[in-house]
Amino acid sequence: MSDFTGRVGLVTGSGSGIGRAIASGLARRGAAVAVLDLDEAAAHETAEAITAAGGRAIAVPVDIAEEDSVRSAIRRTVTAFGRLDLAVNNAGVPSSGHELTEMTAQAWERVLRINLTGTFFCVKHEIPELRRAGGGAIANIASGGGLHAIPRSPAYVAGKHGVIGLTKAAAVDYAPDGIRVNALAPGMTRTAKLDQVVEGTDMIAQHEALTPLGRLATPDEIADTAIWLCSDESSYVTGTTLSVDGGRRT
Repeated sequence: MSDFTGRVGLVTGSGSGIGRAIASGLARRGAAVAVLDLDEAAAHETAEAITAAGGRAIAVPVDIAEEDSVRSAIRRTVTAFGRLDLAVNNAGVPSSGHELTEMTAQAWERVLRINLTGTFFCVKHEIPELRRAGGGAIANIASGGGLHAIPRSPAYVAGKHGVIGLTKAAAVDYAPDGIRVNALAPGMTRTAKLDQVVEGTDMIAQHEALTPLGRLATPDEIADTAIWLCSDESSYVTGTTLSVDGGRRT
């Protein structure tokens, strides 16, 4: 298990699901963690669970679609813990479930504003703090939809492809500063929120049938990969996208 003792990390969208698993996993490995989420109550739940288990965490509300909110959240993290060594940009919204010709411009812009521009805001304001800390690592949570198409998800697919492109560009530009930037492309993951969405359908069974490993990922499995990308064990890995999808490619 990687040791993050003495390091400070932030995780966006960590009030629940994959983000909560990442924040909790970093804390178990010794990191001080800022739990960022639009849902402030959920952020506090995650932070309180971490501190109850003996870790260090604070809850910070953030709307990643607003640059000032991102700037403020990162400033609060550094004020609380003194530095920033790593960041996992996990926050985003799911597909709208509409074909391209059915989408309004407003719906298109909302998904892109959060999933792509929001990730841009995060990386933009994390980089200077990582540079001040002498280097560090960023992991952007993309999606299988960043590597291939998903039906009825044009804005989501476009945005997640953009996250992967942004990751590659940042990795090249900031490698001289000792900053590594990678992306993660999870397949469908068994979260409480997913269970609510698919209740009464056979969607999970359909996905399991198409996945060579025969099951969906757990949040902890995705978290372990994100944490590895932020660890010294991946010190020569930057500008890459790791597919964590149980072998599924379509």
